[in-house]
Amino acid sequence: MRAHDSATATTAIAVTAPGTPRTGPSGSSTAGTVSRTAGPPGAPGPAAASRAPAADSRGRGTLLAGLGVVAFSLTFPSTVWGLESFGPWSLVAVRSTLAALVAGAFLLAGRVPLPERRHWAGLAVVAGGVVVGFPLLTSLALRTSTTSHAAVVVGLLPLTTAAFAALRTGRRPSRTFWIAAVSGAVVVLGFTLAESGGALSTGDLYLFGALLVCAAGYTEGGRLAGLMPGWQVIGWALILCLPLMVAASAVALSLEPVHLNAHGVIGLVWVAAGSTFFGLYVWYRGMAAIGIPKASQLQLAQPLLTLVWSVTLLGETLSPAAPVAAVAVLVCIAVTQRSTS
Repeated sequence: MRAHDSATATTAIAVTAPGTPRTGPSGSSTAGTVSRTAGPPGAPGPAAASRAPAADSRGRGTLLAGLGVVAFSLTFPSTVWGLESFGPWSLVAVRSTLAALVAGAFLLAGRVPLPERRHWAGLAVVAGGVVVGFPLLTSLALRTSTTSHAAVVVGLLPLTTAAFAALRTGRRPSRTFWIAAVSGAVVVLGFTLAESGGALSTGDLYLFGALLVCAAGYTEGGRLAGLMPGWQVIGWALILCLPLMVAASAVALSLEPVHLNAHGVIGLVWVAAGSTFFGLYVWYRGMAAIGIPKASQLQLAQPLLTLVWSVTLLGETLSPAAPVAAVAVLVCIAVTQRSTS
């Protein structure tokens, strides 16, 4: 089902330009009149009828993008678990291979035709950004950085994605949007840096590199999700990487030690099926429905969700500042969602 399949049914309105004579059934001229099918008394007009489905589409898009944020918020804790069993290169190669096999099964079951040639360049950007680049760079960073420190990347990602989208699509969000977006990014940055003690880790270059490639992948994926269903966007991006990831898995598993345990297996399964496939599927559908800039601002809540999972799953300690930061971020999200783009 396409992200834009819920099209609004339109009411036909025949308009005759002023000054153009038209002969009606009685032979009289009806120039300049508008004819429409009359509905029952009290029924909503065409404009009201079209607004309701549009509002429903925005609501569904926000829900889908929000589900993507929840899935992504588990990525860092799951990666930490996965690194208990696998090396960083092995984890990324195997997760991408497994996710590609899941995507391939769905594509085959749906008998989905190959994308048009003009879409492959965009799919390559998605593959390089969110299938390979972001997972690899963050996995390397998480060997030395805590999940709370790595959340700095996610805090900056909405603003970076909005900037990439403005450059890529030519749209210019309003000044209110940018003020709220920058404010939210500042709040998240301040909070996550405070949580990590304000010290820069050796993984920061990896994290900032991951920020850039992921923003590019999100932007291109959001654009493509307006042309094809979101699950096909990530599905074909994964298939594009499959030959490389199979070869990389064989090499990495032979070079990096593997120590299987429950945490490692659960972490691998989640980053492959949850974060990489399901998360990106609902995320791209949501972006196609509500727009890339507004969807990206929902990710302002992601670092705070990640910190919650870090406490419950990894046993990290959360400071009392978390509720204050959460309220501030939610206010910024509300402002960006109401501003005009």
